[in-house]
Amino acid sequence: METRANYVLIGAFTLAVIAAAVGFVLWFQSLHTTKARSPIRIVFEGPASGLRNGGSVNFNGIRIGEVISVKLDNPRRVVALAMVENKAPIRKDTLVGLEFQGLTGVAAISLKGGEEAAPSVPLDEDGIPVLTADPNALQDVTEAIRATLQNVNRIVSDNQESVKNSLRNLETFTGALARNSEKIDNVMLKVDGVMGKADSLMLGLNTIAGGDSGGELSAMVKAIKDLAEDFDKRSGLLMADGRRTLGDISRAVNNLDRNPTRLLFGAGSSSTPAEPPPAARPPAAAPGPRRAR
Repeated sequence: METRANYVLIGAFTLAVIAAAVGFVLWFQSLHTTKARSPIRIVFEGPASGLRNGGSVNFNGIRIGEVISVKLDNPRRVVALAMVENKAPIRKDTLVGLEFQGLTGVAAISLKGGEEAAPSVPLDEDGIPVLTADPNALQDVTEAIRATLQNVNRIVSDNQESVKNSLRNLETFTGALARNSEKIDNVMLKVDGVMGKADSLMLGLNTIAGGDSGGELSAMVKAIKDLAEDFDKRSGLLMADGRRTLGDISRAVNNLDRNPTRLLFGAGSSSTPAEPPPAARPPAAAPGPRRAR
């Protein structure tokens, strides 16, 4: 029993320490948030359509805070309380309005501009800064939304028959898909089979190509390269032998031109031909008859 009691005490102490740590973190975070942000009151002299708790407060398009409460001050006046960053450069001449994300998006308070040298935002009776939205800007936003909705309504009205036909075609198409669901399943199975074969083919090509480690294609390329190098070497030797043979033939022809008898009598014959025998001298003429004196 004492052992179980000790375990219970240790567990309770551990849970208490964890709870205290979580509470400290939450307290520190809330303290930091409180110091980093301060309240500001935004007054709308007219409707503030779409504005609700949790809406964003944007300064030049950058979120600097959020709306924490929206209430009616009178039938024509809406007051929103927001928490914004202390570092936000909000001045007395900062323009206030509403901005929307799409046609059905939640409205956000939009703060724009203001001179850096302008005075700070004036304080209300309870010490909270107060800014009043520009009624013209709100009217412009409302008119823009109304004009957009009217344009959408006009487009739908002008193309009502086309919209109906499109819906009918869509219904027909979905009905055809429902009727041919089995065929579509078969087609998809065939497509899956084709894709599987394509994957196998790509794997085979990758295997032939060798991938990172080399394969059949690389071996074939290497064999062709080695054959080409061997053929180049052999052709070089054959060309050298041909040149030597042509040189021998050229020298033999030159020797034949200089000493043709070498071919007939062999290498032992004299290179100078024998002098022919002298020609026989003609007989002396017979003396003629003597003249008388």
